[in-house]
Amino acid sequence: MLTARQEEILVRVVEEYVATGAPVGSKTLVERAAMDVSSSTVRYELAVLEEQGLLSHPHTSAGRVPTDLGYRVFVDRVIEELEPRPSEVALDLDFSQLKSEVETALQTTTDALAEVTHLLALVSAPPLEATTVRRVEVLLLQPQLVMVVVITATGGVSKRLFTFARAVDSGLAEWAGQYLNEALGGRQLGGRMLRACLEDPQLGSREREFLAELRPAFSDVLETPEQAFYVGGTAGVLGEFRPDELAGYQRLLEVLEQRAMALELMRASLVSKRPFVRVGSELADPQLATVSLVGAPYGLQHRNLGTVSLVGPMRMDYVKAIEAVRAAARELSRFVEDLYEN
Repeated sequence: MLTARQEEILVRVVEEYVATGAPVGSKTLVERAAMDVSSSTVRYELAVLEEQGLLSHPHTSAGRVPTDLGYRVFVDRVIEELEPRPSEVALDLDFSQLKSEVETALQTTTDALAEVTHLLALVSAPPLEATTVRRVEVLLLQPQLVMVVVITATGGVSKRLFTFARAVDSGLAEWAGQYLNEALGGRQLGGRMLRACLEDPQLGSREREFLAELRPAFSDVLETPEQAFYVGGTAGVLGEFRPDELAGYQRLLEVLEQRAMALELMRASLVSKRPFVRVGSELADPQLATVSLVGAPYGLQHRNLGTVSLVGPMRMDYVKAIEAVRAAARELSRFVEDLYEN
């Protein structure tokens, strides 16, 4: 538990250190932060905060710098204060002309975030199987060649070709398209529902056998590999890392090359309904100890579909980063809600 003065001093230390990158001493706090207390009082409180593990003392004659725990206390306070208020960060995001072009919306978001914050922006796409089926097309391309196209509400498209030993009845193909649209259209695709549709005992054996042949087209959707994610600002964020932090940046680039690891960085938002921050050692990778991640979920009222994240040095502007991901997540949520409702 911190006193009000200790909390204020901790906040001032973090803000000053983020702004300058230099250890913060009592004189700096009194002069620049205009604190209405003496330097001796500030020195005492700094020592207390250091004892509590919130600040560290890099050199005997230097000021203090925040520890991972100090940043943690700071960002928790920031989130509590910002959560009730609308974001003040202006992002140039206009999705009104995109219709169902989800990929374009996600890439536009990453570019806007990176430009505004000079941090690395990561946005994960909704998993294809998480969306509802908008339309199914069963196309007889040749007498023995059928294409099945599954279009989802978020604009995802899955195509599969099927070759049959005998010519396919055009009436059967037309019926299959109509039946699959009636049975699956507007619904979230799942294994149980798919079985009920394709193995309906009320269907004739000829129809069930044909649908069984087409089943892989829907299995492809359910078994879609890792979520796609979009990246922006890999070059711009380099200038935010100091020379002694470049190892963390190099490791971050390695993580981005391994899609599963990158998605794991953003996984916290799948159960969160508010912005979140993972500071240094909280990323569970020792080589990312100098890195922080700020994220927010986007999606539907009852379900998160993806994450908007910013990654950069632990000494980042958390207030700006948190406000930016909140603003981006809000706009993306509006966009995907319109897609799902339509």
